[in-house]
Amino acid sequence: MSTENLPQSPEQPSRKPRVAVVFGGRSSEHGISVVTAGAVLRAIDRTKYDVLPIGITQDGRWALTADEPERMAIVDRKAPNVDQLAESREGGVVLPLDPSNREVVYSEPGSVPKALGEVDVVFPVLHGPYGEDGTLQGLLELSGVPYVGAGVLASAVGQDKEYMKRVFTSFGLKVGPYVVIRPREWERDESAARKKIIDFAGEHGWPLFVKPARAGSSFGITKVDELGGLDEAIAEAQRHDPKIIVEAALRGREIECGVLEFEDGPRASVPAEIPPVQSHAFYDFEAKYIDSADGIVPAPLTEDQTAEVRRLAVEAFDAASCEGLVRADFFLTEDGEFVINEINTMPGFTPISMYPRMWQETGVDYPELVDRLVQAALRRSTGLR
Repeated sequence: MSTENLPQSPEQPSRKPRVAVVFGGRSSEHGISVVTAGAVLRAIDRTKYDVLPIGITQDGRWALTADEPERMAIVDRKAPNVDQLAESREGGVVLPLDPSNREVVYSEPGSVPKALGEVDVVFPVLHGPYGEDGTLQGLLELSGVPYVGAGVLASAVGQDKEYMKRVFTSFGLKVGPYVVIRPREWERDESAARKKIIDFAGEHGWPLFVKPARAGSSFGITKVDELGGLDEAIAEAQRHDPKIIVEAALRGREIECGVLEFEDGPRASVPAEIPPVQSHAFYDFEAKYIDSADGIVPAPLTEDQTAEVRRLAVEAFDAASCEGLVRADFFLTEDGEFVINEINTMPGFTPISMYPRMWQETGVDYPELVDRLVQAALRRSTGLR
């Protein structure tokens, strides 16, 4: 039987991909995550994507939030938080754990749960533990929802400074001297653990940088110039993480480089230099986000140095099995050698952050940067890949 003369059903218009921007979280970087989300929400192409902002409060509740990026800014030196943006103090957003169902549900006590529609991709702009460290990525893998950025392993490696350095060393990337104090060492014999750091200082000299092993945005980091400041620095680091890492000071220039996943693989941006900040002991949280310390983009390097640091940044990206994006931080030592300090698998996206500034100078503006990250996530499946 011919179907030529039968009435045809009108084609259903294809819907726009739905992007859930997830931000906030339980780490000490909660406020900066909110600021980052505001920048992403302002930049994302609303003609191309539907957007669902979801905030995670500091106590771990997933909240439906207002889509008002103008409220997600640092005001009077204070960062915003999700509780200020949540539409309810009790309602919660739930992601499905069934990979065949991507519908997000919102519920409040005493009310019928409300379906918010399907989510095609998650843009997680969380920094630090419980978001950037593989925990959220694992949840999204279970849910079968594609997401922007590194997978479970790369996120975990990128969050833990010790294992990050171990991975880099195994791939032939040069790292600076460091020593790690685990919580059990401290609990078992505090004096022996402290002596381990003092012996390290005896070998490499002062100053030392005492850091939480699994935190970012320079929280909990102290530059220690002499033995008298060590105990206070250890206590400050342990306030953020029971595992601490102590690094020798490297004398040289701080150089950063962005890596972005394109259709044909990862590419590196032009590098930037972080000059010494006169009002701060080092490039700490306030210098980065409050006092808007300026980086130099592009970094004043020779052509050979620029090519080398871009090559090393992509090597670091591949060594840690990263996806989507990375900011790789290096020291250019006085003898002309690049030493990798760390990578950030979800670097800051605030208006003054170095990652988008480096890509802007490379020819990828902020809206295109956001779009490329979403498109890279949509091209990937969840699961083993």
